[in-house]
Parts: sequence; C-alpha cells; structure tokens
Amino acid sequence: MTDPRTTTFLLAGHGSRNREGNDEIERFAAQWRAKHPGWRIEVCFIEHADVLLNDGLDRAAKGAQRVVLIPFILNAAGHVKMELPAALEAARLRHPDVEFVVTRHLGMGREILVVLQGQLDRLMKALDVPDPQTTGVILLGRGSSDAGANGELARMARWIFEANDHELVDLAFTGVTWPRLEIVVQRQIKLGMTQICIVPVYLFTGVLIERIKAQVERLKQQYPQIAFALGTHFGFDQGVFDLLDAKVDGRELKAGSLLECDGCKYREAAEAEHLHDHSHTATGSCAHAH
Repeated sequence: MTDPRTTTFLLAGHGSRNREGNDEIERFAAQWRAKHPGWRIEVCFIEHADVLLNDGLDRAAKGAQRVVLIPFILNAAGHVKMELPAALEAARLRHPDVEFVVTRHLGMGREILVVLQGQLDRLMKALDVPDPQTTGVILLGRGSSDAGANGELARMARWIFEANDHELVDLAFTGVTWPRLEIVVQRQIKLGMTQICIVPVYLFTGVLIERIKAQVERLKQQYPQIAFALGTHFGFDQGVFDLLDAKVDGRELKAGSLLECDGCKYREAAEAEHLHDHSHTATGSCAHAH
C-alpha cells in the first residue's frame, strides 16, 4: 500500500458546464476522505472548472513525496490518453523531487457491472417486476469519437444480457456517435417491448443528465402505451468507493500504472507529438511493449 502520510491522491474528474456535477465530485471526495481520514485526497478537473489539471497537480505536489493521479472517468478516450500523460510529464519537470504515478481510469469492469446491475434491478422493481422478455434495456453512455471507449460500453451491454433474461439489451449514446436514444427506443418498440429500462452510464449529474431526462419525458408522450423507467447517475454507489480503494492499494501501481492506448486513434498522433511514452519503462504516462 502506498504510504498515505507522504502521498496525495488526486481525483481528476472530467468537469461539467453544470456546476452541480462538479460539486458532486467534490462531495464524493469528501465522503472518500471520511472513509480514510488519514489520507490526503484532492480534486481537479480536465475542463469546465476552476481547478484544472496543471493547477491540481501543483497543489497535490506541495508537501508530498508522491502524487497518485486517478482518472475519475469511466471511459478512456482523448482526455485520458492524451491530456493526462502530457500534464503528468509537465508536472514532473516542475516538481523533480516528487514522484508522479497514475492509475488506470475507472473502466468498465466487473465492479461497474455490479453497479449497473443494481440500477437495472431497481428499475425493474419500479415497473412492478414485469416479464424481462418484453422489457427492453438500454445502456446510455456519453459517446466518444474513440471506438475503444464506445466498445467498453458495448461489453457492459453484453454482460448485462448474459446475466439477465431480457430479450433485448442495447446501447445508445447521448452524443458524438450513434445510435441515439430515440432510435433505439423505436427499434425496441417495433420488436415488441412493452416496457423499457434506460440505464445512464454516468458517474455524476451534468448537462447531459438533464438532457436525458428531457428526452425521456418526450418519449413518454410519444409512446404513452410504453412504460419507461429511467435510472440515474451512480457515482456515490458503494461500488465506486470500493473500486477506488482497490486502485490505490498498490496492485495497479506496482503493475506500472497503465493507461489504455492500444488500438486507439490517438496513439499515432501522440507518439508524433511525444505526448505518450510507449516504451516498456513505466514512467507513469503509458507503458506498453509493442
């Protein structure tokens, strides 16, 4: 385990134009501190906030021997693969006496699957536990121009399908890529679904969460014969706290603190601009054997 007395754990959230979304991440950090009163836990954001990456890394470095940067993001796209490694390299130059390491982003693993399954179970109860064969499920993500990030959500959809008896488990996105929510709802209704559970795959509230609520209200008016159940963001779920605890217990850090970049469209550009380290010497940016 990293020595918490000389370490700063820095949560790097995406950042939202909706101030409430950033405030929720601050509240999450406060709750995480309460669970670990001896730890120094700080927060910064990639965009749309007062404390951005460079400022956050500088603050975390003060009085610390080690800074553990935690990308508090579900999917690894451009921000995780490009901006975080670049910010880390710059911070190392500004603070040569401080060790900077980075964990992987939260990702779409078994821990998040448990959280999403809990969301789905609550939605089914809200619908009075209808027949799953006539109840469609839609996992609704942010959407990215990075195929790998979208693929992580597709894996969640498949795992949810395997773990349940629903005839249809689909994925949709709120922006950037396709399909969008309205089209997937239309398809499921054409295929005979009489109830639809919509599970947003979001950690915290923000502009897009408000947009989703408005979209679902319109869908309810458009399809009055369909029973809709809409989930919510899940950043305060105990499973998220457990996932963070696992990330900083030493296992990931000893493994080299890898950021995913294999197969991504950012890799070539990043190497050209020397923003990534793709050697097998894990310096904290990105380490792979190619």
